[in-house]
Amino acid sequence: MNSEDACNIRVVCRVRPLNSAETHAGSEFIPKFPNEGQIVLSGKSFSFDHVLNSSTNQQSMYDIAAKPIVKDVLAGYNGTIFAYGQTSSGKTHTMEGVIGDPEWQGIIPRIIGDIFAYIYTMDENLEFHIKVSYFEIYMDKIRDLLDVTKTNLAVHEDKNRIPYVKNITERFVSSPEEVFEIIDEGKSNRHVAVTNMNEHSSRSHSIFLIHIKQENVETHKSVHGKLYLVDLAGSEKVSKTGAEGMVLDEAKNINKSLSALGNVISALSEATKSHVPYRDSKLTRILQESLGGNARTTIIICCSPSSINESETKTTLQFGARAKTIKNSVKVNEELPAEEWKRRYEKEREKSSRIKRVLENYELELKKWRDGENVPVNEQAGGKDEGKLTSNHSTSKINIADALGESERVQFDEERNRLYEQIDEKDDELNNRNTLIEQLRRQLEDKDEEFHLIKNESTRRQAQINALEDELQDSKDEVKEVLNALEELYVNFDEKSRQLEVKSQEYEKNLEELMGIKSKLSNMEENFEETKDTEKRYKRRVTESIKNLLQDMHEIGDVLQDEELKTAIAKDSEKVSDEELTLARLHFGKIKGELKILVSRNHTIESERAELEKKLNVSEANLSENQLLLTEACF
Repeated sequence: MNSEDACNIRVVCRVRPLNSAETHAGSEFIPKFPNEGQIVLSGKSFSFDHVLNSSTNQQSMYDIAAKPIVKDVLAGYNGTIFAYGQTSSGKTHTMEGVIGDPEWQGIIPRIIGDIFAYIYTMDENLEFHIKVSYFEIYMDKIRDLLDVTKTNLAVHEDKNRIPYVKNITERFVSSPEEVFEIIDEGKSNRHVAVTNMNEHSSRSHSIFLIHIKQENVETHKSVHGKLYLVDLAGSEKVSKTGAEGMVLDEAKNINKSLSALGNVISALSEATKSHVPYRDSKLTRILQESLGGNARTTIIICCSPSSINESETKTTLQFGARAKTIKNSVKVNEELPAEEWKRRYEKEREKSSRIKRVLENYELELKKWRDGENVPVNEQAGGKDEGKLTSNHSTSKINIADALGESERVQFDEERNRLYEQIDEKDDELNNRNTLIEQLRRQLEDKDEEFHLIKNESTRRQAQINALEDELQDSKDEVKEVLNALEELYVNFDEKSRQLEVKSQEYEKNLEELMGIKSKLSNMEENFEETKDTEKRYKRRVTESIKNLLQDMHEIGDVLQDEELKTAIAKDSEKVSDEELTLARLHFGKIKGELKILVSRNHTIESERAELEKKLNVSEANLSENQLLLTEACF
């Protein structure tokens, strides 16, 4: 189980359907699929382990691309599955999909379900320990998605030179539900943004790591495997995505890390290159074992079928074609019990003793040759001891050059390890400095934010002060206007007071006149009443006189019925009538004159009374006006 097996990286090509934007733009579906392992784009053919056309559902994709790795990881192998392609090509849909939806969920939720399903069906003597980590590489910095305070973690190497992320949060899980909760927690902290090509464009590479340790409780033998599930951010052309500002900086870092990944793939695919630039980016350092190391790796290249994205799709296919040529050396990660280690130690110690004896023989023979002695063939160390070293299926051949080369290699390894340790120390130092810089940057941002808050508060307060000053000025203007109005009112009040005094004097005068007029009117009314009474008496006397006269005349008429008497009376009346008639006429004339005088006097009194009433009304009107002016002046 310790032997290493060489295996190629599996590459699966997945082509999504045209989306609504591409259809609306009149784009054409350009790839062709001659068979299940081949895709043709613009007349050029590319071959992969499997090609999934646009009609392939999520379950079929998982069964072909990811399901075989589950058993390998549970058997102690390392595994890696990652999706590569331009932005909006379906990577996140392939890796995650809609978690919880049986039809649309992607690789990660399905593989988690299968891992626990396999565990539930395995031997009861096997004990499993599963822990998970979730982190992202954002702007070439490793951020822990389960602890947002860890924003710039370092990549170190263990004693076997295997890279790992130092101080990453690890959580033990015992059910799929716990894993999904952790995924939801991490996704809420991941960086996404809106671009012209993708409404939910990932701005970072996310890596979900599952570490499974399996131990046999009877034999105490254990194996462990790591499964890296990677959702890469998409490569972008800024002219298409419309990135600007912070999104543009993110795009630059995304393209830089993907370019470093492409360089690693190119170096591994070309056997002539001895140096592989794993250290050019955090992404390639973490994926070092997945690319040319100890891992069964599947790369899913996601492609757009649109004619608009033809150049990007071609680049993706070329990347997959190069990756397909890379070979990994995989072996089971096992931990043996003490007895097995002891047996292997004894075997290696015995082998070391034989090598030591051979080296001593070679050194002795070399000394003889240097001293000028001839060593017979049968005494030379080459033949008789090599057979011993080649026992137990050993095919190595040891000679002096090999022995000396081994010493140099040991020295080289020690020097290399020392340099790696120095690099790790520098990484730690750099990480600490970056952490300090990040802290200082945050403090600066906090101070800057505080400054802006203070500045905004100062601006707000200044605006309030300006507003208060404006209000104060308005108030001053109003007070000035009020004072002017009061002064004018005071002047008007003095004028009104003078007018009121004049009017009051006029009022007093009019009032005196009115009282005089009222007195005269009262006297005239009394005289009028007396005149009316006198007139009534005269009328009554005249009426009585006329009545008596008529009565007398009537009696005289009765007496005059005797002719003789009439004649006598007539004669007598002629004598008396002239005098009496004259007296009567005088008396009536006097009465008539007095009556005319009374009537004339009555008319005069009525006329004076009407005039006095008119003056009285005028005086009352003036009095009311003066009272109104007095009231206005008081207020």
